Amino acid sequence: MGELAKLPNIGKTVEEQLLQVGISSADELKAVEAKEAWLKIQAIDESACIHRLMALEGAIQGVKKTMLSDEVKADLKEFYQWHKK
Repeated sequence: MGELAKLPNIGKTVEEQLLQVGISSADELKAVEAKEAWLKIQAIDESACIHRLMALEGAIQGVKKTMLSDEVKADLKEFYQWHKK
Protein backbone atom coordinates (compact mmCIF):
# COMPACT_ATOMS: atom_id res chain seq x y z
CA MET A 1 0.00 0.00 0.00
CA GLY A 2 1.08 3.54 -0.66
CA GLU A 3 1.06 6.88 1.09
CA LEU A 4 -2.71 7.38 0.91
CA ALA A 5 -3.43 4.09 2.68
CA LYS A 6 -1.51 5.38 5.69
CA LEU A 7 -4.27 7.94 6.25
CA PRO A 8 -7.17 7.09 8.57
CA ASN A 9 -10.12 5.43 6.80
CA ILE A 10 -8.24 4.81 3.55
CA GLY A 11 -7.87 1.18 2.60
CA LYS A 12 -6.50 -0.43 -0.52
CA THR A 13 -9.68 -0.02 -2.59
CA VAL A 14 -10.17 3.67 -1.85
CA GLU A 15 -6.48 4.30 -2.36
CA GLU A 16 -6.69 2.64 -5.78
CA GLN A 17 -9.72 4.77 -6.67
CA LEU A 18 -7.97 7.96 -5.60
CA LEU A 19 -5.00 7.04 -7.77
CA GLN A 20 -7.34 6.35 -10.71
CA VAL A 21 -8.80 9.86 -10.45
CA GLY A 22 -5.39 11.51 -10.24
CA ILE A 23 -4.98 11.96 -6.48
CA SER A 24 -1.74 10.35 -5.40
CA SER A 25 -0.76 12.00 -2.13
CA ALA A 26 -2.22 13.26 1.12
CA ASP A 27 -1.39 16.82 0.08
CA GLU A 28 -3.28 16.39 -3.20
CA LEU A 29 -6.28 14.98 -1.33
CA LYS A 30 -6.26 17.94 1.06
CA ALA A 31 -6.01 20.37 -1.86
CA VAL A 32 -8.89 18.75 -3.75
CA GLU A 33 -10.97 18.33 -0.57
CA ALA A 34 -13.28 15.44 0.27
CA LYS A 35 -16.35 16.50 -1.71
CA GLU A 36 -14.49 16.96 -4.98
CA ALA A 37 -12.48 13.77 -4.46
CA TRP A 38 -15.72 11.88 -3.80
CA LEU A 39 -17.33 13.29 -6.96
CA LYS A 40 -14.33 12.09 -8.96
CA ILE A 41 -14.60 8.63 -7.41
CA GLN A 42 -18.35 8.56 -7.99
CA ALA A 43 -17.69 9.20 -11.70
CA ILE A 44 -15.80 5.89 -11.89
CA ASP A 45 -17.76 3.99 -9.21
CA GLU A 46 -21.48 4.68 -8.93
CA SER A 47 -21.59 2.70 -5.69
CA ALA A 48 -19.58 5.42 -3.90
CA CYS A 49 -21.56 5.95 -0.70
CA ILE A 50 -21.86 8.42 2.16
CA HIS A 51 -19.38 6.33 4.16
CA ARG A 52 -16.72 6.83 1.50
CA LEU A 53 -17.35 10.57 1.53
CA MET A 54 -17.04 10.69 5.32
CA ALA A 55 -13.94 8.49 5.16
CA LEU A 56 -12.29 10.96 2.78
CA GLU A 57 -13.10 13.89 5.07
CA GLY A 58 -11.80 11.96 8.07
CA ALA A 59 -8.59 11.17 6.18
CA ILE A 60 -8.10 14.86 5.44
CA GLN A 61 -8.70 15.77 9.09
CA GLY A 62 -6.56 12.88 10.32
CA VAL A 63 -9.35 11.20 12.29
CA LYS A 64 -11.62 8.17 12.03
CA LYS A 65 -14.82 9.07 10.21
CA THR A 66 -16.82 8.43 13.38
CA MET A 67 -14.92 11.27 15.06
CA LEU A 68 -16.06 13.93 12.59
CA SER A 69 -18.10 16.70 14.20
CA ASP A 70 -21.88 16.58 13.93
CA GLU A 71 -21.77 19.75 11.82
CA VAL A 72 -19.36 18.21 9.33
CA LYS A 73 -21.40 15.00 9.17
CA ALA A 74 -24.60 16.99 8.53
CA ASP A 75 -22.91 19.01 5.79
CA LEU A 76 -21.57 15.87 4.11
CA LYS A 77 -24.96 14.14 4.33
CA GLU A 78 -26.64 17.11 2.66
CA PHE A 79 -23.98 17.16 -0.07
CA TYR A 80 -24.40 13.42 -0.59
CA GLN A 81 -28.18 13.70 -0.92
CA TRP A 82 -27.77 16.29 -3.70
CA HIS A 83 -25.16 14.29 -5.60
CA LYS A 84 -25.97 10.59 -5.21
CA LYS A 85 -26.93 8.76 -8.38
